Amino acid sequence: MRLFIISITTVIITLFGFAENIRAAEGELPFQPGEKLRFNLKWTVIKAGEATLEVLPIETVNGVKSYHFVMTAKSTSFLDMFYKVRDRIDAYTDTKMTRSVFYKKKQKEGKTHRDIVVHFDWKKKEAVYSNFGKKRDPLSLSPGSFDPLSAFYYTRLSDMKENAVIERPVTDGKKCVVGKVTVVKREKIKVGKKTYDTWLLEPELKHVGGVFEKSRDAKIQVWVTADKRRIPVKIKSKVVVGSFLGELVSAEGLGK
Repeated sequence: MRLFIISITTVIITLFGFAENIRAAEGELPFQPGEKLRFNLKWTVIKAGEATLEVLPIETVNGVKSYHFVMTAKSTSFLDMFYKVRDRIDAYTDTKMTRSVFYKKKQKEGKTHRDIVVHFDWKKKEAVYSNFGKKRDPLSLSPGSFDPLSAFYYTRLSDMKENAVIERPVTDGKKCVVGKVTVVKREKIKVGKKTYDTWLLEPELKHVGGVFEKSRDAKIQVWVTADKRRIPVKIKSKVVVGSFLGELVSAEGLGK
């Protein structure tokens, strides 16, 4: 159960790695400020927590007009007694959705506390990572790199098709990798009382550590709506400590 809670943030920001064939013009994007998606997370049959994904108002960061994406994750009051999770990630990406501008993560998971900041310096083509103000050496950036959370939103710009393998450079400030996700198939699924027409995606787990690295047959699957919004409605994973499930329970600010 503890390993499952640790993986909440990792799952949400890893599932949606990377896309191609984008609709990059501002105003044509599948999301907008005001969008808020909320998920219930279960480990086997036990409700373990909830997570939200939000698009906040556009801001100017380091002189760049930017989208502001936020992810929060928290464990239930029952699991708080064993392993309390309170995470928040803020990510800023230029409004043309070409690269990340700024990233920060406040992590409280049991006794583990982190206050991570990643500055993207595109003039020097490097990122600088710090935790509670302690900096690491600068990291060289691949062109068009996204932080893990912004990569999720970038994926939603993709024109998906069956068997496509989609790639994009992603960095958390400590390493820069090329992530891959396969578009497996299109299928209809039921989540709660609703039926959705979706694309099934499976990300490569080669660069994902923790409980996924320890599970020989680990797998993550995510279903996103097969419309222009590409909204994630279901997340499923198999790991050594059991299976877990995330399902969309509410969606606000979707526009027309």
